[in-house]
Amino acid sequence: MAGPLKRILRSAPVVRLTADVIALYVRFVRATSRWETRGIEYPQPFWRDGKPFVGAFWHGRLLMMPLAWTTRHPMHVLISQHRDGELIARAMDPFGIGTVRGSTAKQGKADKGGTAALRSILQVLKRGEYVTVTPDGPRGPRMRASTGIVAAARLARVPIIPATYGVARRRLAASWDRFLIPWPFNRGIYLWGEPIDVHSDENESLEQAALRVESALNALCEAADRHCGQPPVEPAPPALTQDDSDG
Repeated sequence: MAGPLKRILRSAPVVRLTADVIALYVRFVRATSRWETRGIEYPQPFWRDGKPFVGAFWHGRLLMMPLAWTTRHPMHVLISQHRDGELIARAMDPFGIGTVRGSTAKQGKADKGGTAALRSILQVLKRGEYVTVTPDGPRGPRMRASTGIVAAARLARVPIIPATYGVARRRLAASWDRFLIPWPFNRGIYLWGEPIDVHSDENESLEQAALRVESALNALCEAADRHCGQPPVEPAPPALTQDDSDG
């Protein structure tokens, strides 16, 4: 029965229905909760002047992030080619958010659409539109930034602007990303961080720039969680380098 059940769950009608339920739940949580936004002064000048940037938030904070965006400015979210990507793409559609399919390539791993995704990201940014990336997606490690987002922003010569949200009442899923599910009738906050320049310093490596993005995002998430009276979600342990494993 496992095979037929999986086929049913992955079928287009079931994916569409599930995506509609997710979008409806997001709207219900937003409508029944009190929300505050801080740091909006960081993306506003870019929106006002029509200057693109790459947005960044962790995979575990995906659910409510579409409502942090203003639909006046075209936004595209990088979505993986994994089967879950189609569900996420359809759930984003009612909020006027487009998608770019693929994954930002991780060091030493197979491409899995990373090159094509990078080309698409650059095309979107060249049009003066916006792209947002989950630098730990699609499979982690949790809250650890890959270099792909830096490569995209560096090639386009645009900054990275981190963002997140936190809520007072939540459930953390037992998934690799500790996916945050907010309850309705809640209190929440959206936080935007300062733009991160990753292209001006020619001596900075991709890894060093990715660590700056990672630190900024983790500090932002911790601030959002503490503001809402919740303990911060901990990042996954840092991956061992070859030097670490040898010593």
